[in-house]
Amino acid sequence: MIRKPITIGISNGLEARPIALLVQVASQYASNIYLESQEKKVNAKSIMGLGLDAGESVTVSVEGEDEVEAMKSIEEYLSNK
Repeated sequence: MIRKPITIGISNGLEARPIALLVQVASQYASNIYLESQEKKVNAKSIMGLGLDAGESVTVSVEGEDEVEAMKSIEEYLSNK
């Protein structure tokens, strides 16, 4: 399992459209991918109820056969690199 804090770099934060794109990125991988912010933990493949602004931090946890690749893609997307 890999756990990593990531700062949201998407200019509008995680609103409806960026969340839909995040689900698409996460769904490409077999690994389980979760985002945690404060007391909420959500599945990145069916994310609901987690709105974050640009500059906020989220902890991403990834576990599975392709966890390294999945973490890299999620980090690139969230940090807007």
